[in-house]
Amino acid sequence: MKPDAIQLDAQGRLHHFLTIEGLKPALLTEILDTAESFASVGGQTVKKVPLLRGKTIVNLFFEPSTRTRTTFELAAKRLSADVLNIAVSTSSASKGESLLDTLHNLQAMQCDMFVVRHSASGAARFIADHVAPHVSVINAGDGCHAHPTQAMLDMFTIRRHKPDFGALSVAIVGDILHSRVARSQIHALTTLGVPEVRVIAPRTLIPKDIETLGVRVYHDLRAGLRDVDVVMMLRLQRERMQGAFLPSEREYFHLYGLTEERLSVAKPDAIVMHPGPINRGVEIASGVADGARSVILQQVTHGTAVRMAIMALALRPGPEV
Repeated sequence: MKPDAIQLDAQGRLHHFLTIEGLKPALLTEILDTAESFASVGGQTVKKVPLLRGKTIVNLFFEPSTRTRTTFELAAKRLSADVLNIAVSTSSASKGESLLDTLHNLQAMQCDMFVVRHSASGAARFIADHVAPHVSVINAGDGCHAHPTQAMLDMFTIRRHKPDFGALSVAIVGDILHSRVARSQIHALTTLGVPEVRVIAPRTLIPKDIETLGVRVYHDLRAGLRDVDVVMMLRLQRERMQGAFLPSEREYFHLYGLTEERLSVAKPDAIVMHPGPINRGVEIASGVADGARSVILQQVTHGTAVRMAIMALALRPGPEV
């Protein structure tokens, strides 16, 4: 089955959001435009819209998360949905209950959406394959596979500063091999028409055949950053590394850490991004992370509006018959 087939309903509208791979540019643009309409909600006196009143959304996180889980919870509550946060480490799953039994029990409580984070690649797709037809699933990060909502909030942040995707050169720097964010970013950027996407990393952190995704590979940071419009830094995924991928974090920063001096070869108005959490002095210097070109905190703010948009689109009523 094509990656997008399970994600869309019979009318071609969003039902699940598992991966960006295979989705059409028009759908990604619809998500961004819808997020734009929600961006001002946080500044209102009453920070709520009634769009999902009566819906129940379950945050089902099998991996630790603060930023992603809280923004999903906030997004759901701003849409007036009821929210359940399932702490899997203290739930029945830790007592041996199977994933499917957990899902079936939650479905019996008339839940409408599962937001899933899991350490296994493909877990969100597995859940989507086994939920009731009316239930939507959003992938909040599965193993090294995908993190589509993070990529979309990154696209929203880029569009706010540089509206013409067709004129951009974007560099993604860091642990490409283990990063689900990088894969989703690449699919989103190329789908939206970015003509040049560069990935910059040591040879040990570059996936085999990544060029097939339409990117250019660099192993020298300065060469890769030259004249780019957007610099997207990545965290070293130490928890997913098995073996010696790097001599040391100190050596990594010496060669691949983003400093003001290295950033100087990018375009003067280049923006700097990072999905967080930031490892200061490993991937990025504090002066850059907190500097005038950093939009890292804007990414966090935009995450709520983008996740509101995805939830609203996935749970919108079907056409009348």
